Amino acid sequence: MNFRIAPVVGACAVVGLFGGLLSAQTIAITGGRVYPVSSAPIDNGTVLMRNGKIVAVGANVAVPADAQRIDAAGKWVTPGLINSATQLGLVEVGQIAGTRDDAARGRDNIAAAFTVWEGVNPQSTLIAPARREGVTSVVVLPSGGQLVSGQAALLNLVDGMASDMVVRAPIAMFAQIQSAQGAGVGARGELYVKLRELIEDTRAFSRNRGAFERAETRDFAASRLDLQAMIPVVQGRLPMIVVAEKAGDIDAALRISRENGIKVIIGGGAEAWMVADRLAAAKVPVLTGAMNNIPGSFTTLGQAQENAGLLRRAGVKVIIIGNAGNGDEETFNVRNIKQEAGNAVAYGMTWDDALRAVTLAPAEVFGVADRVGSLQAGRDANVVIWTGDPFEFSSRAERVFVAGREHRAMDRQELLTERYKTLPPGKAIPSR
Repeated sequence: MNFRIAPVVGACAVVGLFGGLLSAQTIAITGGRVYPVSSAPIDNGTVLMRNGKIVAVGANVAVPADAQRIDAAGKWVTPGLINSATQLGLVEVGQIAGTRDDAARGRDNIAAAFTVWEGVNPQSTLIAPARREGVTSVVVLPSGGQLVSGQAALLNLVDGMASDMVVRAPIAMFAQIQSAQGAGVGARGELYVKLRELIEDTRAFSRNRGAFERAETRDFAASRLDLQAMIPVVQGRLPMIVVAEKAGDIDAALRISRENGIKVIIGGGAEAWMVADRLAAAKVPVLTGAMNNIPGSFTTLGQAQENAGLLRRAGVKVIIIGNAGNGDEETFNVRNIKQEAGNAVAYGMTWDDALRAVTLAPAEVFGVADRVGSLQAGRDANVVIWTGDPFEFSSRAERVFVAGREHRAMDRQELLTERYKTLPPGKAIPSR
């Protein structure tokens, strides 16, 4: 059977050459108000990009003669936004099980070995709308509500395969201590015992791997692969995102962290403002939103839209996400992170802190600040030109660059709008 390979190889060579030329292009964004985040804003600033990286940022940057110039006069220029709690590329249609790759079965409600990013669909139609709204990087998290649901990764929304998108993996272990049922136990106190047992068993497994392989150890709370995946956590090398909404649960997470030398990040944190001083003293970051003040469950009775601002004023590092735990941030609304940040500002957070909370703060917390989160030489060229304040509802992302490549293709929503904006000749909308 002849598959006529030669023409395909030739086409691939042309595409590869063209892609190389695109990545080697030098682009200068000039004349805009530039917000590096890592330093003070720059009026009439220039951002120079080459080979997918930022090479210079400033007010007096020399622009090479062969550079493509983009006039950003009157516009705002920021790093690409980071949404730090998504299932983008993992969930296409929430109610259709066959389109979900976000949850592992695990064993006894523990799935620490689950590497969720390996199931990301890089052709997801939901990536383009997020990117068009200025989101250039996302954290993909496992879901399922188990005691430990798996590991998270940070991705750049570049074209290619899932492996091309990964900036760092894993960046954190994902767990929860607010649902006894999800952890497979009967009460909160038992949940805490189970988590402590997992930590203790991981240490024992780490010290006695040979004995484990020879079946000369006691039974452990988790499988070999799950215990192995937990080792960086108990050694303090990999943080654990702990979903905890109630002030009491957050305090329990801090105690477990302190007792075991584990780095924790609070996820959700509806009542975190009640224990802001403890979080600040422990230097524990919080991932939280600002879109909702209506309790979605008993665990969020103390939820407040002022949460992010109060935490930041207390000295807590805040990462703004969609309202975790309330179920109102579907995958197709990953782009709403800028509305979350705008609401945080409306409810007391400073504008500068809000911008940092969706750019540099998550990059620092997840150990990728040398790649994303700010406009500095050597960083990935994830850059957005906005028509105005990105947190104003009327502003839009006019041009978006991810790793130096501009993405302007119409997303599915725009294609459908164009398709049905006008009817073909002789066609009419059917009457009911």
